[in-house]
Amino acid sequence: MPIATILGLVNKENIVKAKIHVTLKNGVLDPQGKAVGHALGSLGFDGVQEVRQGKYIELDLEETDFDKARNNVDAMCRQLLANTVIENYDIEIEV
Repeated sequence: MPIATILGLVNKENIVKAKIHVTLKNGVLDPQGKAVGHALGSLGFDGVQEVRQGKYIELDLEETDFDKARNNVDAMCRQLLANTVIENYDIEIEV
């Protein structure tokens, strides 16, 4: 976290929150999801047909322009946060 944010020097009105859901594409094997599904069955949670595991990321961005924030987060996802060969991502921006 930037020191200006810690010290309260950043105007909260300039902060937007980006919420990113990263999920595996259809057809991509999900061994972690399979393990969770098996464990749920072992714990007595019957009726769980399939488990797909992903990741959820929240970013606080110092930005006032909605479109610029969305474009920046999209670039972050394409370059680092998601492996676009096997993963999809969905971005939500809260102003």
